[in-house]
Amino acid sequence: MSLQNTLTTHIKTAVKSLYSADLETVEFQATRKEFPGDITAVVFSMLRVVKGNPVQIGEAIGNYLVENVADVVAFNVVKGFLNLEISQSYYLNFFNGIKENTTFGFETPKANQKAVMVEYSSPNTNKPLHLGHVRNNLLGFSVAKIIEASGKKVYKTQIINDRGIHICKSMLAWERFGNGETPESTGLKGDKLVGNYYVKFDQEYKKEIEALKAEGKTEDEAKKEAPLLVAAQQMLLKWEAGDEAVVSLWKKMNAWVYDGFAISYKNLGVEFDSMYYESETYLLGKEFVAEGLKTGVFIKKEDGSVWCDLTEDGLDEKIVLRSDGTAVYMTQDIGTAIQRIKDFPDVGGMVYTVGNEQDYHFQVLFLILKKLGFDWAKNLFHLSYGMVDLPSGKMKSREGTVVDADDLITEMATTAETISNELGKLEGYSNQEKQSLYKTIGLGALKYYILKVDPKKRILFDPKESIDFQGNTGPFIQYTYARIQSILRKANLSSADALSAIDASFPLHEKEQELIKQLQLFPEVIQDAATKHSPALIANYTYDLVKSFNSFYQNVQILGNTPHIEKVFRVQLSKVVANTIKNAFSVLGISVPERM
Repeated sequence: MSLQNTLTTHIKTAVKSLYSADLETVEFQATRKEFPGDITAVVFSMLRVVKGNPVQIGEAIGNYLVENVADVVAFNVVKGFLNLEISQSYYLNFFNGIKENTTFGFETPKANQKAVMVEYSSPNTNKPLHLGHVRNNLLGFSVAKIIEASGKKVYKTQIINDRGIHICKSMLAWERFGNGETPESTGLKGDKLVGNYYVKFDQEYKKEIEALKAEGKTEDEAKKEAPLLVAAQQMLLKWEAGDEAVVSLWKKMNAWVYDGFAISYKNLGVEFDSMYYESETYLLGKEFVAEGLKTGVFIKKEDGSVWCDLTEDGLDEKIVLRSDGTAVYMTQDIGTAIQRIKDFPDVGGMVYTVGNEQDYHFQVLFLILKKLGFDWAKNLFHLSYGMVDLPSGKMKSREGTVVDADDLITEMATTAETISNELGKLEGYSNQEKQSLYKTIGLGALKYYILKVDPKKRILFDPKESIDFQGNTGPFIQYTYARIQSILRKANLSSADALSAIDASFPLHEKEQELIKQLQLFPEVIQDAATKHSPALIANYTYDLVKSFNSFYQNVQILGNTPHIEKVFRVQLSKVVANTIKNAFSVLGISVPERM
């Protein structure tokens, strides 16, 4: 049990004993550095149930705790804040309890607990993954790992947008201008080859628009009447009608893209448990619209279109079926959500990792699913995130100005190589070891830079700034982990020393106590990050832990001429810190190097 949970129980007992009142919760915060104490209970928040002077209430609770709780050794009250000093034996007993636990901070899933499905990536099959997809994948995968670490079963999924006019544009351009080239004949990844033809379509389409305008057409007329666009629209109709030649071309080009995606996902270090395809889900949802019409969730208008009136909920009316009976995106999203619960009956909630431009869409989707009476709809969450910008400006897929995910990963490794060589950190490494390490550092830098920022915030991504061996960066934390591994190798503790318990009367240095206090927060941070769907909480906790370790490292002699028991304890403490860094980084999807 964490210190906060233990103290909560005791403070509730104190309030009951002193004031015959029941506290629902106790609010804690870190003790300000200018006052003695390890943790602070906020008395102001208790005044709802305990009437009186907050200083006097704090004094009374503090005296009760010192008299009745062995681990509370002293206290002081500043205004409405009760600063509590905790015994060193408490921290040593805690440390002895976790030092052999390699999964410290992680909970195992409980029996009969509902699983969570996390959706991320969800690309289009007309182009390769780009920088925006990178943030989406890293966020979704990390949130899935965090929820799993918090003690829930997780299914990782995506829906691939493999149909529609944008897919037909790539297909048509390849058919017209491709001369039969393939990924094998060009040496290009399949997703990049297909993406090139999406760009090609846009280039040729613009030429046709200009030609039509020269003939006297308006801009709007030219855009609608350009032969390429008309042909792409006809191709889509043929696909929907099951035309053999069009479907065959669609399957062939999509297969190229999927092969390319698989390489990108492997490079990025993300994976999925299941896939959904829009070509298979776009007709889902209609039956539930019919059901909703019967129950009054939806209304049919005079033109035959079907709507959901959400004005009483502070939103607009939302169309779910057009007058010709065809579905809209909302319809298939309703159907896909329901289908997923059918496919995975143990799922009790879902997380959708989608950019913030879709905030309203998910607000409406979740509300409609609740109105349709699905109990699990109350456990749906939109993991909304901001754009990723580069110093060079905005990206556009059809104009070919996007930052390709694979190119970015390669660039990160190259930047890591340049900086590592400038710092001269890799003497004695083989070329193969260096290349592997450059990739680990580069990818770690990219992931950490993106994940340390609150998902809702927009990011300006600077590759060089992210690979800095100082400050709040992935390489700085990786370097600290590698430094600890070096300490452990040099210490070479016997198995008896490595396992030995440290006596509770052992005098702790203030830096050792600070470090154990920081370690103790980890399980709580995991739970908080899972509840808030925020990898940033894990990233910034890890940075704080590393800063605390480096302060300990600079102020306390670990090896060298120190008493044996001190050396044993400090090496054990260093090992637990390294393990916690590794665990924290594992839920961010970041690897840690043994040497660096």
